[in-house]
Amino acid sequence: MKVLHLDTNHLLMLKELNKLGFINEEDYTSSKTEIEAKVHQYDGIIIRSRFTIDKQFLDKATNLKFIGRVGAGLENIDCEYAHSKGIELISAPEGNRNAVGEHALGMLLSLFNKLNKADKEVREGKWLREENRGIELDGKTVGIIGYGNMGKAFAKKLRAFDVEVLCYDIKPNVGDENCKQVSLEELQQKADVLSLHTPQTQRTMNMVNKNFINSFSKSFWLLNTARGKSVVTKDLVAALESGKVLGAGLDVLEYEKKSFENLFSDVEMPEAFQYLIQSDKVILSPHVAGWTIESKQKLAQTIVDKIKTKFFDKIL
Repeated sequence: MKVLHLDTNHLLMLKELNKLGFINEEDYTSSKTEIEAKVHQYDGIIIRSRFTIDKQFLDKATNLKFIGRVGAGLENIDCEYAHSKGIELISAPEGNRNAVGEHALGMLLSLFNKLNKADKEVREGKWLREENRGIELDGKTVGIIGYGNMGKAFAKKLRAFDVEVLCYDIKPNVGDENCKQVSLEELQQKADVLSLHTPQTQRTMNMVNKNFINSFSKSFWLLNTARGKSVVTKDLVAALESGKVLGAGLDVLEYEKKSFENLFSDVEMPEAFQYLIQSDKVILSPHVAGWTIESKQKLAQTIVDKIKTKFFDKIL
């Protein structure tokens, strides 16, 4: 079976697939059109986020048996159409869940202790102690929406703190020893912190809007290490200005391109984003919550293991 690698990944992926008998070919520079012209030659492709795998692309991939996405989500792939063509979709949320959990916790503690603001001020020669008095996580209630791999990893990190952890998920009975599953209404009533760990679906697009934010009983802190289009940025800015949202840690943004590889779909910087980059109440990172040295290797190994489980017998 021939596999086309469209993004660079940890070298172990090529080595391990070679050991399993796959023929690996790499193309990290050709245009999508050029890839479409030859994709019929391959049984599998491995991609991160270089471009979207749409219906036109899949129609060209006449021999394709699987797509390996080295990441958690599959929204850059037309999943329904791929499934209709019998193509196996393989993702690796297990590979970077720990990294996401640590990143979310780091963002939260930085917000609570005003670390970004304080660091900037000290570098400018300012020594403002009272203005940078922080708050403690102990005693707070943390609400998690989406209790899959990422949500569970974050909840596990919170075990070191004296906090109540609640989750809301569309699937029943996902709560565990680290988190109590509740209704969305109960979460919105009790949460001091909201952390998003949802995939991008029609249900989660623009989920965090004005009405959603105002449904919280208390002012709260927002973390988003999931998908940028879950949050309506202009509504978030209004809530930051009013104090309904006390601060935000955003690893993902509404304005990211579909490939996640670049920031703006348009050249002009949106007004709401200008507010975010100027606000001391906001911490931003470039969609790297799941990108650590360790997760790069774990993501690759997870994809290899799943390919081996599903296709090894067919190779022999």
